[in-house]
Amino acid sequence: MATITASMVSELRGKTGAGMMDCKKALSEADGNIDEAVDILRKKGLSAAAKKSGRVAAEGMIVAAGEGNRGVIVEVNSETDFVAKNEGFQAFAAGVASAVLISAPADVAALAATAFPGTGRNVAEEQTQQIATIGENINVRRFARFEVAAGAVVSYIHAGGKIGVLVELTTEKGSDERVVTLARQLAMHVAAASPQYLRREEVPADVVEKEKEIMRVKAKESGKPDNIIEKILEGQVNKYFGEVCLLEQAYVIDPDQKVNKIVAGLAKEIGSPVELTRYVRFQLGEGLEKREDDFAAEVSKLSK
Repeated sequence: MATITASMVSELRGKTGAGMMDCKKALSEADGNIDEAVDILRKKGLSAAAKKSGRVAAEGMIVAAGEGNRGVIVEVNSETDFVAKNEGFQAFAAGVASAVLISAPADVAALAATAFPGTGRNVAEEQTQQIATIGENINVRRFARFEVAAGAVVSYIHAGGKIGVLVELTTEKGSDERVVTLARQLAMHVAAASPQYLRREEVPADVVEKEKEIMRVKAKESGKPDNIIEKILEGQVNKYFGEVCLLEQAYVIDPDQKVNKIVAGLAKEIGSPVELTRYVRFQLGEGLEKREDDFAAEVSKLSK
């Protein structure tokens, strides 16, 4: 019986993304042969994939695909950040993004039945295969796809896939490098400033009223008279729109300018109308409950 060392376990985990104890058991069964252990984990994973698919997946990465007048961002989740660094997982995420770009599915359910590039399987089948191989639950959570008849669509991925942004500029000069450059800078702005709406008209009336009520209470507590409070509210509401609406935010690259003024300046520069028509921002795992791991306990188990 071969001696199973921690370095062997680490190597196998790096190849498969499987748990430490699973790797140790597979190596023992394969008498220390790494390649055989990989096959053992894959075989065991195939029978356990359905069980794994019920586990919380809140790590992972956001990936992008496309250029020119179309682009996509996709969030694919895993259970641990370790697996998100696995080459197989990253290749799967990139393949999903390509499938979205090519096939333009209506939603995640439709995406599941879409052909996965180069495998002869659909996305759902490839996902099951990856769950079996890697040993963790994987979930294609959401995607956004923009395509504009005339204009530019640019993506930006921040912090290795923790944040993903897609920005669309509509203009007859979409191939102009100045348009593409601004779209990329705006995507970086969205990543940093995290706007909630594109323009103030999109902010729901009840949200605005709630903000006003909070402002009104604060003003009364400060002792301001009622006839002054309403005038104060007008300025504070405009300030609120400047914080949450992309077009009214201070541009992060030039804080003295609003985003809408930057876009208008580009239109003047290239001699053609430019409109910032859409954006989307994904932050990895937002709204998901994350699994808490006790890594020290896992190492302790391995040593026994």
